[in-house]
Amino acid sequence: MTRVFIFPGQGSQKVGMGKALAEASAEARAVFQEVDEALGQNLFKLMTEGPADELQLTENAQPAIMANAIAVFRALQGQAGDGPVSFAYVAGHSLGEYSALCAAGSIDLATTARLLKLRGQAMQAAVPVGEGAMAALLGIEFEDAVKAAEQAAGTQVCAVANDNAFGQAVISGHAAAVERCLPIAKDMGARKAMMLPVSAPFHCALMQPAAERMADALAATEIRDPIVPLFANVTAAPVGDAATIRNLLVDQVTGMVRWRESVIAMRDAGVDHFIELGGKVLVPMIKRIVEDVESESIVEMSDIDSLLEAV
Repeated sequence: MTRVFIFPGQGSQKVGMGKALAEASAEARAVFQEVDEALGQNLFKLMTEGPADELQLTENAQPAIMANAIAVFRALQGQAGDGPVSFAYVAGHSLGEYSALCAAGSIDLATTARLLKLRGQAMQAAVPVGEGAMAALLGIEFEDAVKAAEQAAGTQVCAVANDNAFGQAVISGHAAAVERCLPIAKDMGARKAMMLPVSAPFHCALMQPAAERMADALAATEIRDPIVPLFANVTAAPVGDAATIRNLLVDQVTGMVRWRESVIAMRDAGVDHFIELGGKVLVPMIKRIVEDVESESIVEMSDIDSLLEAV
């Protein structure tokens, strides 16, 4: 069986995340402590106790989601003992790409936490609140979503930010342009087109100031070749060298998340077992994209025990 560990992106955060796992696993507790020390804040307390509106802030949500995912990964490896669960690739959705690289030994945990804190701050600061927006288009083909965004853009920015699954795309850009896109998408066959409650227009050209800040930060960051290849968001292809990964992480800030294509490419590369660590958002997408593969979400210690019993 060929496995890939996949890591969720923003939107998978919720108050209470990581609490039960930390109570059950010393490895998980160590992850949360190291992240708190790296950031100089009690992020774990915010994750487990809230308040929810503070956890939702991009600069907190991004490192929190990563910390939770890596805690699950370390707890799984700890439970496996001398027989660690093998994996051939890693991949992550948006910020989940950083979690994937951390799991693959490309970026250490403390550095990953600090990069995601900065990434969240930079993405939030790139566009004044209210000027940007994102919307979900459901039941529409990807090519039609691209056409709808282009037609709505005019002199503004409106583009597909996430190609998540067949019939599931997310657009991003200037708020007025994104709003113009909704009726156009419906005319093109979208079953539903709705604005999303996000604080910034991620993965579009408006994020260029954030990309420049991340380019500076990543240039000063030690990045190693991962122990297994990463299927990158912006290319939907495997990459294994640190220099290319550094460039792709910069491109990712403004680039489209090609998740549907990535899943198909992983399947075509022989992956038949997708394991989502720390969330339950990617597995439903996978089930919409490919058939004849196994997929499961690992969040709690009981999930880890069930996985280890099966392998």
